Amino acid sequence: MSVSGVTSEAASDRILSIDVVRGFAVLGILLMNIVAMGLPTYAYINPIYGGGITGADFWTWAVNNVFADGKMRALFTMLFGASAMLIAKRAESGTALGPVQTHYRRLFWMFVIGMIHAYFFFLGDILVTYALAGALVFPLRRLDPRLLIGLGGALLAALFAWHISDVEPLKALMAAAMEPGADETTRAAWAGASQTFVMPPGFDAQEIAGFGGGFGEALQARARIASLLQVLIPFNAGPEAVGQMLIGMGLFRLGFFSLGWSTRAYGMLIFFGYACAVPFTAMLAWLMHQSGFEPLRVHEMEVWQSLTRPFIALAHASALLLIIRAGLFRNLVSRLEAAGRMAFTNYLMTSVITSLVFCGYGLGLYGHLSRFQLLWVVAGVWALILLWSRPWLARFRYGPFEWAWRSLVQWKRQPFRKAQTA
Repeated sequence: MSVSGVTSEAASDRILSIDVVRGFAVLGILLMNIVAMGLPTYAYINPIYGGGITGADFWTWAVNNVFADGKMRALFTMLFGASAMLIAKRAESGTALGPVQTHYRRLFWMFVIGMIHAYFFFLGDILVTYALAGALVFPLRRLDPRLLIGLGGALLAALFAWHISDVEPLKALMAAAMEPGADETTRAAWAGASQTFVMPPGFDAQEIAGFGGGFGEALQARARIASLLQVLIPFNAGPEAVGQMLIGMGLFRLGFFSLGWSTRAYGMLIFFGYACAVPFTAMLAWLMHQSGFEPLRVHEMEVWQSLTRPFIALAHASALLLIIRAGLFRNLVSRLEAAGRMAFTNYLMTSVITSLVFCGYGLGLYGHLSRFQLLWVVAGVWALILLWSRPWLARFRYGPFEWAWRSLVQWKRQPFRKAQTA
């Protein structure tokens, strides 16, 4: 039975619209992850460090910067918060473990899988961040949904204020370090303060050599960046994820992801996201370009762009939700639903596939493709996800990694293959 985008399944009582939006997000997040997968790490932060800044490469960066960078991750994170609420609700209605035990077991195994993922397949793993942030937000799930959204927004605003307050001191420190005759202490202070957005000399050559080598060399190169990113989780990625999860939890309680809002309400979000937030974000991208992608200027503009990410993410979701409500593009929506039901598997398998494409123990294309050329790899992975997810779920109850995760949480082998009917 289907009511307002909600489908009832005997085993899981899934919400179709959430799965569709999640499928869209897991595809969209690859638009940005592919840069960190196929180019030196700092190319993700600033296009002057790799991938090209002219012609098709520039426009690839510009469109992704405005519509995808941080927005797909924000949407994915909000959906994680929504899913935590949904799974807790199911656990309250019948599982032996109960909601608290189910949630924290899920997070424990997510952390373990995320660590393996970060060091063996993709240095930009998000699962470890989700496991840590998810542990913090779960006790707040019973708060009023508007309060949850308010707390999430306040945390994101505080994170913005903290980062923007650092810009002027960084400018002063950079000016002092660039002065002729600046002492080594000042130069070392600038090098340390700017390491998150200014690439150290020779760093890209080390990465290209590491990822272009065998499995051991790639493992070392990946571990060096993954460990640095995990150290930074409490200072940026962690608080951002907590804020976005709280917003997702509140929106789920208010029926946003299950088509519980009016068409007019979704339309207002679309208007604000695309008519207000997108032009502001595009202006900031233009200012980056006008500066010649000077690293500190890029860093400053990206801090300002953090303000618009949730609104553009929710505009994307609202547009997709209205497509579902209108019954448009049903075949594509069905395939996105399947991709969303297998989001955990598809996220992990994307990293496995791209590691074989880019690393030296596979095709060895790391550092050899431009930013625009990376889109061909994205298109290939998207096609694979959309083609294989629905046939797989026609035969099996879960994606392979969803099944393994579920079995680990329950500490019992779960049913996997669907019963065949005549």
